[in-house]
Amino acid sequence: MALKQGIYRVRMVNQSPIVMIPGLLCTADLYRAQIAALPPDAVIIADTVRDESIDAMAERLLAHAPPRFVLCGLSMGGYVALQVARHSPDRVSGLVLVATSARPDTPEQTAVRRRLVALGREKGIETVAETLCPRLLGPDARHDPDLRDRVVAMAKEVGIDAFARQQAAIIGRPDQRPTLDRLAMPTRILVGTADDIIPVECSHEMAEAIPLARLTTIEAKGHLLSMEAPDIVTQALTEMQAAVSEAPCGRQSQFDAGPNM
Repeated sequence: MALKQGIYRVRMVNQSPIVMIPGLLCTADLYRAQIAALPPDAVIIADTVRDESIDAMAERLLAHAPPRFVLCGLSMGGYVALQVARHSPDRVSGLVLVATSARPDTPEQTAVRRRLVALGREKGIETVAETLCPRLLGPDARHDPDLRDRVVAMAKEVGIDAFARQQAAIIGRPDQRPTLDRLAMPTRILVGTADDIIPVECSHEMAEAIPLARLTTIEAKGHLLSMEAPDIVTQALTEMQAAVSEAPCGRQSQFDAGPNM
């Protein structure tokens, strides 16, 4: 059964649950393939539609999440994931960062975000989604009608008011680069070479700064990697979950020493 934002299901077995954080204008459908591939009740979907700051989103996640969990965030979800990992590192057993960045917003990006909110209020959130689709999806995926329909459907479910709150949160997000070297949990970073939203070098920057990070670069894929390269994202999550579940407390997992790809 698909999960909606704000509905939390925790897997009550001896394995780390996975908290997945949707990106901007996204719902749990962003992780449809991963939810379907994971064991029943293994997934928790974070709520990213009610708050106007990344810190508030992180606080809401922590208030509902179990004591220990694997954390996955895509794009805006990655901003939240980094905030959670920085704030409560003892609760994050493993970190998966997908198509995201530790950098703050630039003035140019902020201006574009505000124009998109104005466009959504004037012409509707569906227009915003259709405008963004060519940049959200890679060169092949942007011609896939099913993926485009899913992007638009997620946007309609999020709605213009939540979109405005999310954009305010992204605009006000902190620069998290100075604290990356303090993240001690095993970390997997995934990026597509055709990502038109966040430069690929942002992923390399994080991979170089986080001590136990492993970077995977996926050729010719765009921003919404969980939809465009679902098997690779699912594999990263299942490997992380298995590794941190098997590792004794206080020790590095077998995942930690993996080479960059």
